[in-house]
Amino acid sequence: MTDIESSYFALLRHGLRMRMLQEAPAGLSADRWQEVYRLAARQGTAALVWDALQELQAVKQLPHALRLQWAYHVEQIERRYEKQKETLADIAGFYAGHAIALMLLKGYGLSLCYPRPGHRQCGDIDIWLFGKQREADELLRREWHIRIDEDKHHHTVFFVDGIMVENHYDFLNVHSHASNRVIERLLKQHAETPGEQVRVGDAEIYLPGPRFNALFLLRHAAVHFAAAEIGIRHLADWAMFIRRYHAMIDWPELSAAARRVWCMNALAIDYLGLDAALLPPFERNAELETRVLNDILHPEFGGKFPEKGFFRIVGFKMRRWLANRWKHRIVHRESLAGTFFRQAYSHLLKPRSFAR
Repeated sequence: MTDIESSYFALLRHGLRMRMLQEAPAGLSADRWQEVYRLAARQGTAALVWDALQELQAVKQLPHALRLQWAYHVEQIERRYEKQKETLADIAGFYAGHAIALMLLKGYGLSLCYPRPGHRQCGDIDIWLFGKQREADELLRREWHIRIDEDKHHHTVFFVDGIMVENHYDFLNVHSHASNRVIERLLKQHAETPGEQVRVGDAEIYLPGPRFNALFLLRHAAVHFAAAEIGIRHLADWAMFIRRYHAMIDWPELSAAARRVWCMNALAIDYLGLDAALLPPFERNAELETRVLNDILHPEFGGKFPEKGFFRIVGFKMRRWLANRWKHRIVHRESLAGTFFRQAYSHLLKPRSFAR
């Protein structure tokens, strides 16, 4: 591990309140501080590392231009977070007016596990409407005149005030991987008993229960890792969730469903400072853990998705799929050949999904 990566993880642990520093890493040149920033931004954790720098009164170590760039980046994260909260409140309020309850997946709900929720970098909004997904989409079409994208296999997509929302009718893509079906049944079962209610603006929303969230977060990260890549932010989400809800997780059930991705636990302990005592004993594989971490930091397949061109996209996806075979073997229980034909068929069912 380079000194830049070591400095990054030390500051991130401090920002997460996992393992506190007495002072910031010393001896970094202006160029190396720039690399720390680039790494933190690429991994979706720039605001968390900024928190550490501020608390340690180390912002003054940064070159002036970098200090302004980093502060602006954090401000943009904060603004998007507040914008998402407003959008979520509007959507939840609209649905409540039609007697539709909303459960939020990931996102804002996970941010509440962080020391500073607004510094957990967010993506889109994922929602579950307890089986009323089609009814809710039709209401948005009719009353808000919103276009609904139905080209995905396990959720529809729409935009509200520039914020993307994924309205799930399945939690996992059961068409692309046969092994997702077993976990999907468990998730649907757990979703019937949501967790706590929280207020967002003037609206009340549900958060998933810990048994659901443990399985969903782990599987969601693993599937993304196998298909393409994940960032340290996914690992931070897992660590923050475990720290808050470890006593409410059904560990035997989770182990039976996802035991082959326990390296997430190992990496959270070793690099994010998660207390190992919060987890049950598990078998470790140092070689695999190192390879997974290296792929998160420096993806083995570094190609860039083509902006256009059907055959270029086909070629890119084939190269990525072949390069990620080792990840598939960790995450999925079915054969590579079976997965290939299943995924090909799934794209035939929804052809536009292939170009995404």
